[in-house]
Amino acid sequence: MTREMPAAVPAAGIDPDFVDVRAAQGDRAAFGALYRRYVERVYGYCFYLLGDHHDAEDATERTFLAVLGAIDGFRDEGATFRSWLFRIAHNELANSLRQRQRRRTTPLEAHPESAADADPARLFGEADEARRLREAVARLADDRRHVIVLRFVDGLSSREVGAVLGRSEGAVRVLQHRALRDLAALLARHH
Repeated sequence: MTREMPAAVPAAGIDPDFVDVRAAQGDRAAFGALYRRYVERVYGYCFYLLGDHHDAEDATERTFLAVLGAIDGFRDEGATFRSWLFRIAHNELANSLRQRQRRRTTPLEAHPESAADADPARLFGEADEARRLREAVARLADDRRHVIVLRFVDGLSSREVGAVLGRSEGAVRVLQHRALRDLAALLARHH
């Protein structure tokens, strides 16, 4: 009687993207798996902070081009691929925001398209609530805004947010607490 060995279970702390990163380091075509996994999340991060669809698409494209160009330099040394990716996105956003300051443009509000059979009153209420939340998040200090978007829109852990922002995990938790408190106060004031 032969016993089958159980499949290897990744240990806690192992980067779930490591296999795909190694594949992309050997064959650029394999990068597509990482791109498909993260493109919507990176775009969401960019959109929340830039507020403009076209600017967010541009920043997302520049992020993935930078990641693809630097993928050979990624090493699994404590920071996950996801936090490394969002750190690059964070830097691209900083560049975009600096360029926007020089151009002095104001983004147009995004208008969601509604389905013909949807309840217009409900859609209006949801759109108004989303607009109020985006406006409140936009009023937060930069570091607090980044923590909120990275944690609650993109789903990064406190440790990963710390790697993106260059802060300790504990500092991120404190910043998150303060950001949520400020956000609640802003929403209560403008309700």
